Amino acid sequence: MALSTHWDDVYGRSAVTDVSWFQRDPACSLKMVNVAGLEPSDAIVDVGGGASVLVDRLLDAGHRDVTVLDLAAEALAVTRSRLGSRAGDVQWIIGDLLAWQPRRRYQLWHDRAVFHFLTDADDRDRYRAVLRQALAPGGHVVIGTFAADGPTACSGLPTARYDPSELAEQFPDLRLIRATREEHHTPNGRIQPFTWLLLINDAPPTQTDPHR
Repeated sequence: MALSTHWDDVYGRSAVTDVSWFQRDPACSLKMVNVAGLEPSDAIVDVGGGASVLVDRLLDAGHRDVTVLDLAAEALAVTRSRLGSRAGDVQWIIGDLLAWQPRRRYQLWHDRAVFHFLTDADDRDRYRAVLRQALAPGGHVVIGTFAADGPTACSGLPTARYDPSELAEQFPDLRLIRATREEHHTPNGRIQPFTWLLLINDAPPTQTDPHR
């Protein structure tokens, strides 16, 4: 089964409030975004944003340049419906993150629970390559994965697990600013430990960079 079909099927058979990763309040994400100190006009991309309410909260906070990318058209349809007229204030991309070719730079890259599905080294390499293309010099990365004692699978797919140092080692070109642990309570009452990092791209822009 193609991954897009897999995730469309997940969202097609379950209410978004019933899936294990649902959060009514994306508190860790928002704290990390606040620490990054963005301006309202700074570009943000939420990769794997799906039906998350993070985009709602970012718009509430006055952010004016938000993009949401996800493989599952069903998930993005839910979010657009929920936002109503505000959906027109967001850029929507339906597609595979690993095949994405960003046409611009972003000051913040947010990923909650995409990277931990990349159990193949080649997929992680491709993720980092796309991230390098998309992240502006001085830009921040907010990333959350299952912690070292977190689940080994989610929605029928295997997952990788990371403690803060292991996750930071996956991004040697970025500098770690903050790490924290979250114990996510799923809708059915289980606890899923997450590792969260805030990283920054200290690399200066190059004269040949067409996106700077």
